[in-house]
Amino acid sequence: MASDPAPIRWDGEKLILEIRLQPRASDNALLGIENGRVRIRVTAAPVDDAANRRMIALLAKEFGVAKSKVRLLAGSRQRDKRVAIETPRRRPGWIEEAVPEPT
Repeated sequence: MASDPAPIRWDGEKLILEIRLQPRASDNALLGIENGRVRIRVTAAPVDDAANRRMIALLAKEFGVAKSKVRLLAGSRQRDKRVAIETPRRRPGWIEEAVPEPT
């Protein structure tokens, strides 16, 4: 049986995040890594992709990239998602311990 992928990993110039999204939360926040996934809360409801769009905006701001550089790779209709961030310009403090800089 294959092991679960790392919650944060590099694929060339892309940073891949395994995410657990909580829609309809009381605030928008990146909570760090919990149970093998990056935990994110958004106030948006999971209707008409509103929660996904809010998550993408939050990630774009956190990593200093345009929203067009954040792509949802898997899980558009589930709480567990896979996201790619192309050439992140900023590395938030909570991520420094989780994944080293690519070589």
